[in-house]
Amino acid sequence: MKFENAKTALLIVDLQNDNLVKGGKFEGSGAVEHAEKQNVIQNIKAIADKAREAGIPVFHNHFVVEEGAKGIGSRAPIFRAIAEVGSIVRGTWGSAPVKEVEPQEGDFVIEKSRMSAFNGTQLDVLLRGLGVETIIVTGVWTNMAVEHTCRDGADHGYEVVIATDGTSSISEEWQNAALNYAMNNIATKMTTAEILESI
Repeated sequence: MKFENAKTALLIVDLQNDNLVKGGKFEGSGAVEHAEKQNVIQNIKAIADKAREAGIPVFHNHFVVEEGAKGIGSRAPIFRAIAEVGSIVRGTWGSAPVKEVEPQEGDFVIEKSRMSAFNGTQLDVLLRGLGVETIIVTGVWTNMAVEHTCRDGADHGYEVVIATDGTSSISEEWQNAALNYAMNNIATKMTTAEILESI
């Protein structure tokens, strides 16, 4: 497919230190190794750089909690895990964006406290205000926040494109489940190279 740049936006989901960098709170999950295997940081950087050159708005969606993870609840296992390990706490290194893919001047930064970048945020309002019809979704983890965001994006009426090597999870098994099962009938799957060529 060829993107209509004036109607396209790039979403970078949860690309924060605790989620995929050595020394982060979830380092023991397998996320660091899988992100490296996917070359996810460099691939997202390449897409973001090309998007900015083409005038495509770039959105950074960051999951941020207060000390003690107050207010996010504990019924879902993922929210319990966030609280238990003390991850992505506001103002810490762990919640900061990954080096080389930090927000640039003109980018949008959206904070959230749920898996989907649409849930409880201004994302949909901003996208519609910009005339966006297609969203390119990148980030981590593919089987959690990325998948939730893609599903919500489709439900909101957007054409959703997921970057197959611009996303990563905690293992190849989870990546495969997210891309080749969960995303069927939800999103168009494209590699970084294909996205760069189509912008």
